[in-house]
Parts: sequence; structure tokens; C-alpha cells
Amino acid sequence: MTEIERQTKTHLMSLFKRHGLRPRTDLGQNFLIDLNIIEFVVRSAELTADDVVLEVGTGTGSMTTFMAQEAGHVISVDVDRNMHMLAGKAAAPFENITLLHQDALKNKNNFSPVVLAEIQKQLAVSPDRRLKLVANLPYSVATPVMSNLVATEFPWVRMVTTIQYEVGLRMQAGPRSEHFGALSVWLQSQCDVEILKKVGPSVFWPRPKVDSAIMLVTPNAEKRACITDRAFFHDYLRRVFNYRRKYLRSVLAGMYRKELGKPEVDEILAKMSLMESVRAEELGVAEHLQLSQHLQARLATEE
Repeated sequence: MTEIERQTKTHLMSLFKRHGLRPRTDLGQNFLIDLNIIEFVVRSAELTADDVVLEVGTGTGSMTTFMAQEAGHVISVDVDRNMHMLAGKAAAPFENITLLHQDALKNKNNFSPVVLAEIQKQLAVSPDRRLKLVANLPYSVATPVMSNLVATEFPWVRMVTTIQYEVGLRMQAGPRSEHFGALSVWLQSQCDVEILKKVGPSVFWPRPKVDSAIMLVTPNAEKRACITDRAFFHDYLRRVFNYRRKYLRSVLAGMYRKELGKPEVDEILAKMSLMESVRAEELGVAEHLQLSQHLQARLATEE
């Protein structure tokens, strides 16, 4: 508990002033300063000695060191060299913390190879080890970090993250709602998604202009087993929701124009009893999965 007691607005302002630093708005640096919220995030992660924790957005390392007291190992990533330096001082007494100074993502669809290699290294220490993502995620990377972790084959068992509240609504949204999209379908097709708590700007320094949510995402093996090819499904979702309000018939014919004509697309839609005027935003999670698998099966016969 002693480490997180330092993460207050007064402490951070003094620390930054001493080092001649300012929070970087371009990196979405909003530091948690409410000790109750920090404790809530870590407690909700249910950390044990078998856990490898991935934290994206190390900050000054206060939550990092707090988690290291419970977890088997903490891998924390920050692209800001100044935060890496400050976190290094906080983490110095701990042998079970690896700090990586770099972007966690290679691109929006893939983690950095360095981050992947470190996760594999720490998981390989014991067959009992499992992965958890626990982080105050910078708003700009929350979606790719969480969706890309779902896409991996790592034995992840829990995500507890602070993210923009609107993104949290997108994650658990249903069809025909303004927040429903590719992220909603991708997560809900394989996971159970819950907003644990809505938090206002006052729990951060500097204060963001929007509310945040503390999310709990857990894998659902039964749901995941229904997906025959997750890479194809992921690609299908990203592409089809680029045109969420257009007629699905035209979107699909354009997506697979080299392999399928409109008659073939019509046949697939008819098989599912879908109207030609249906839109991607109107289909539920199960319908999108079924449609993608019909498409994949038809594409396989065209090869």
C-alpha cells in the first residue's frame, strides 16, 4: 500500500517540477490521483503469484510497484522516456518488474514484437502462469491494445482497464445503437464485457475533458469456440464496419469483388433470411459471426 500513497496530485506536481517536466497531452498522459480508484483497479484484477501483468502506460510507476507486490511479474510499457526514467527509480527495489521504453504497438493491428517477446518470456517461467492486462490506458491506444490482446493466443484471463467512457459504451453496445461497431462485436463474440465503474475527470491529473470507465473484460471459452477462423472474422469486422450505414449487400460485394459477384452475395444473405437493405449496424453478434463464416466457406469454394 505504501507505493500508491505517493500517487497524489500534490506529489506528482512536486515530482514533475523537481525534474522540470510537464504532462504530455500529445501522449494522453492523465495520471490517476484518487487512491481509492487505484486500489479498486488493482483489487479488481485479483492478482496472484501466477499472474504476469501487462501494463501499458507506466507513468511514474506507482501502480506498477503496487501490482508487483501481488503479481508474479509486471511488464510495464511507456513510450515517454521521462516516465520510463521516473518509473525506473520507483521500480528499482523490485526484481519482478520489467520496464520497456517504447510504443506497445507496432501498428494499430499488432503489438510490438519486443512486447510480445517479453510476455512470452515471462509466461514461459511456469506452466501455471497466465496473463492479465491491468492499466490506466492512454485513450489513444485503449481500443487497439485491448482488441489486439483478444486476437492473440496468449493465456490471458482478465483485463481491468481505465478507458474513455464512450469507448466502454462501445465495447458493450448492442445492434442499432449509436455506439455499436466492430469493437462491440469483436469483444462480445469472445468475452464478457462489463463497466465496473464510471469515473469523472477529477480522479486524474491533468483532468481530461471526458468521463472514464473502469472496464472488466474476461474471456468466454464457449463463445470463442464458435469462431472457426478468428483472423478472418477480425478482418471481416474491420472492413464491414467501415461502411456500417451502407447496405450490406453492396459493402460485401465490394469487399470480395475479386471472388464473389452480387448473385453470390445475395445467395448468402438469402440463406440467412436477411433483406438486401440490411446494414452492418443492424446485425447482432451471432449474425455477424454466422455471416462471416458463410462468406469464408463460399470463398473457399471459389479458390
